[in-house]
Amino acid sequence: MDELGAHAAALAARHPGRARLRRVGTSRAGTPLLLLSVGRGGRQALVVAGPHANEPVGGATVLRLAERALADPRLTEAADATWNLLLSADPDGLRHNEGWLTGPYTLGRYARHFFRPGFLEQPEWLPDGPGRATLPETRVLLALQDELRPFLQCSLHGVDVGGGFAEVTDELPGLARRMAHAATRLGIPRELGAYDALYWPGLGPAVYRIPPPRSGDLTAAITEAAVDSTWCHPRRHGTVTAVVEAPMWGVAAVGDTSAPADADAVLRAVSRTLRHDTRRLRGLLARVRPHAAGPDAARLLAPVDDYLLVCPRLADAWDPDTDDGTGRPLPPMSTARLAALRIAGRRLALRTAGLLHQVVTRAGHDPVDALPELDRLLDAWCADYHESFGARWIPVARQAEYQTRVVLAAFELAARHAPRGLLPSG
Repeated sequence: MDELGAHAAALAARHPGRARLRRVGTSRAGTPLLLLSVGRGGRQALVVAGPHANEPVGGATVLRLAERALADPRLTEAADATWNLLLSADPDGLRHNEGWLTGPYTLGRYARHFFRPGFLEQPEWLPDGPGRATLPETRVLLALQDELRPFLQCSLHGVDVGGGFAEVTDELPGLARRMAHAATRLGIPRELGAYDALYWPGLGPAVYRIPPPRSGDLTAAITEAAVDSTWCHPRRHGTVTAVVEAPMWGVAAVGDTSAPADADAVLRAVSRTLRHDTRRLRGLLARVRPHAAGPDAARLLAPVDDYLLVCPRLADAWDPDTDDGTGRPLPPMSTARLAALRIAGRRLALRTAGLLHQVVTRAGHDPVDALPELDRLLDAWCADYHESFGARWIPVARQAEYQTRVVLAAFELAARHAPRGLLPSG
């Protein structure tokens, strides 16, 4: 996080008058929230890096975008545009991932140092509406949206295992084609049946429409973003939001649109595995929790509780032999969709085991002998990602370049319809 701020400060110092770095707020732990702005145009673009603590690629992407905007007047003066780049929406959470950020980039290292706060502590969500936002990071983001009234907002995310895709609040015709070109050039698999957008309408290959917020219980919100969010809040200003996902470990199968031989058999197996893994993890949690103490343990156990709450609901929703009570059938299953669901089930279990591993290791003692079992699970599940899915690490430079190209495509397409000369209020 410090390195990201230093790079942005150096960039602003090299380009006085064209690039400006300002503090727009403070995190829960007192970390400055920094906004790097490039250009002086009346049309505002807002790019948010790091809304999820375990997805760091956005930091590299915003620095690339700043350099591109400084080098190419078509992105600023000619477009009458200003780029506003929030370096990290959750800098405190990002710091908690520093154990794997320096490499080596292996799934085992990532899992054992993974951190992402519980759902209610993630700054993009507005479970009680914007008027009752409690996190300072969320309030900063809402204030920026209302100050800038951007024609485009891009939220930068990183899929740990899978492929690249985008979710948009409004259609941007041509985005899918440009994403496909960038993915092909950079060797990035496209996720053509994303778990995050399982029930959302498609707007082209690997592009999904974000539906309007609707009420739902916490498990629905965690799995489907079915609550109000900072993605949808700025629509009152005419903002188009694009959520841009870039994968860390790529899997070719998420781009396979072929029809599976027996989708129901795969779904039954995925549901059965998720239920089995959940039972094992609940047993481990019951052993570990009585010996967990202090703020570190509470911070790590909050997402554990979220994941173990969600897993049974997902197992029921995916099982063709179980009625999950929603009355909503699964969409038709392609090989890509089945791969995405298999990866998602494994992801939830792996994250939970990794967080429990940290609870024990940070306590400094293991009176219930949980670490050997957690290590076996982590090693086996990471190996499954490689052996069953063919997961391969994508270098950070390629992740960031892919995300940069998708943001630039969204910028050009959204700018065609945004009026010129609109200065932000305030």
